[in-house]
Amino acid sequence: MPRKISHPATPSTPSEPVRPSEESSQHIWLAGLGAMAKVQSQGTKAFEALIADGLAFQRKTQWAAQEKISEATEQLTHLAKDFGQQTTGRIDRLEHLFEDRVARALTRLGIPAMTDIEALNQRIADLEAQLTPARPDGSARQTQAKAAKRPPVKKSF
Repeated sequence: MPRKISHPATPSTPSEPVRPSEESSQHIWLAGLGAMAKVQSQGTKAFEALIADGLAFQRKTQWAAQEKISEATEQLTHLAKDFGQQTTGRIDRLEHLFEDRVARALTRLGIPAMTDIEALNQRIADLEAQLTPARPDGSARQTQAKAAKRPPVKKSF
């Protein structure tokens, strides 16, 4: 009599003997179905948990990136400030160097310096003061008034 082979999806009846390979196949099939059922029931929960973890990770990395940006901005601000101070110092030195060279060139050309002109003005004022008492006609007041009206010498350098 031929034997009846049971399908793996249908459980075998106790009256039929089951071979070990058929039993293994049936167990594997049932384990796969159980895994699929579990994935369907827990899949949504696992997906939501992954979304929450991803959101937390994104916030953490954004915060870390913001910290790095703040540190870099602070360092660049200090560098720019230091660079500005160095540049200002160099410009001041260059300006003084230029002024000294111009003053030496003017001296070589025979053009008097501001201090020389101021000294001459002082000598003129002193001489006018000495001449004032010597004039009998009283023109000393006019001379002093003219000296007072004289515009001051402007500094050109």
